[in-house]
Amino acid sequence: MPDVYEEIRRGEKGAWVSIAAYLVLSAFKIICGYLLFSSALLADGFNNVTDIVASVAVLIGLRISQKPPDSDHAYGHFRAETVAALIASFIMAAVGLQVLVEAVRSIFEGGKQEPDILGAGVAVISAVAMMGVYLYNRRLARAINNKALMAAAKDNLSDAMVSIGAAVGIIGAQFGLPWLDTVAAILVGLLICRTAWEIFRDCTHTLTDGFDESQLSDLRSTIARTPGVEAIRDVKARVHGNHVLVDVVIEVKPDLTLIESHQISDKIEERMKKAHNIMHVHVHVEPSSVK
Repeated sequence: MPDVYEEIRRGEKGAWVSIAAYLVLSAFKIICGYLLFSSALLADGFNNVTDIVASVAVLIGLRISQKPPDSDHAYGHFRAETVAALIASFIMAAVGLQVLVEAVRSIFEGGKQEPDILGAGVAVISAVAMMGVYLYNRRLARAINNKALMAAAKDNLSDAMVSIGAAVGIIGAQFGLPWLDTVAAILVGLLICRTAWEIFRDCTHTLTDGFDESQLSDLRSTIARTPGVEAIRDVKARVHGNHVLVDVVIEVKPDLTLIESHQISDKIEERMKKAHNIMHVHVHVEPSSVK
């Protein structure tokens, strides 16, 4: 599968772009958050720190997934991406909870200093920069049909929204509502925890061979329309990294030769590749009981 591995290597560019952007923006926002007394900006900066970890995890997963099949991994190493993302979700959840604890603690400390309005400018600049990263990764993910990179792109978009939220909190604090900055920080912490949960949920669903029923119905429909297929006894699918593996049991006319049955299997594989970009389909052929 040379094309598949080449696409994975192209996906590394998106991961590197995200890492570079998060390194610069997290340092920028954390420093400015301390200097400008903004809890929301600090929370946004720490959010980007977790994104660095997530992006590195995606990069490591992409690297490992490029290893060819061996005696211990007959289907290749594509699930390394999923395992890395699962680890990143735990790290993100820990940081999200820390942001929430610090934000709530600041409420009871009292005497909170009003954040500098310059912090809002920092947040807006960061949002614009992250929106650019999102557009780049989304375009690349669509070009190579990489679900992991598309998920990273969606995370880029959520980070841009978080920065906009931080700007709103800082601006609101200028109108005699200093607690609004803390509220924005709490919302950022909740968003980090929510993102961590969504990544954890998707990863565990994939690792336990869960599969979307509506998508499975589409696969079944494509197979059923293949000339020569009399019926479908069973069809199963699972996700292996960014790839879908399909196992299907079909019925064909009992008087067909072995070569003719094999040709039907080849047609199914061709249709699945063309319609759904599925490279691995295992077809088991059985004689139809209908005369």
